[in-house]
Amino acid sequence: MQIHYESIGVLDSPHKNIADMPIQPSGADGIRGTITLKEQYLEGLKDLDGFSHIYVFYHFHRAKAAQLTVTPFMDEASHGIFATRAPRRPNAIGLSVLRLINIDGNQLLIENVDILDGTPILDIKPYVPDFDHVTAERIGWLDRAKSKVKKHRSDNRFA
Repeated sequence: MQIHYESIGVLDSPHKNIADMPIQPSGADGIRGTITLKEQYLEGLKDLDGFSHIYVFYHFHRAKAAQLTVTPFMDEASHGIFATRAPRRPNAIGLSVLRLINIDGNQLLIENVDILDGTPILDIKPYVPDFDHVTAERIGWLDRAKSKVKKHRSDNRFA
């Protein structure tokens, strides 16, 4: 089945290069950016300002060809792509939970941005802790690497 999506907007971010970016929102504390939504989607922002956090779905527009195994940023071993958050996915879709600071017209000021400048935005959804927060019993290979996420930065391995 062929699936086609179009961007609903674009992200303006201080991260101009892939190398040295935070690799997750928890490592991007306080870093701000702006989503500029296309005008035809402006009505869809109604009531979003009542939420402190949003899911932002985006296209990894600078990712190269998909790989089924990768060596992620916080490990030396190779893992299956679906056991990582690496960008070289069969469908190059990214997801970040970001703090929503303000909405001004079609501009969303967001915080904790770990996304590359110019990234096409695919969708936005409200983050609702009562719906979305779960306690995980296990986190696989990341259990031994999780403490690195706040300080670890990307390199060019997926560029």
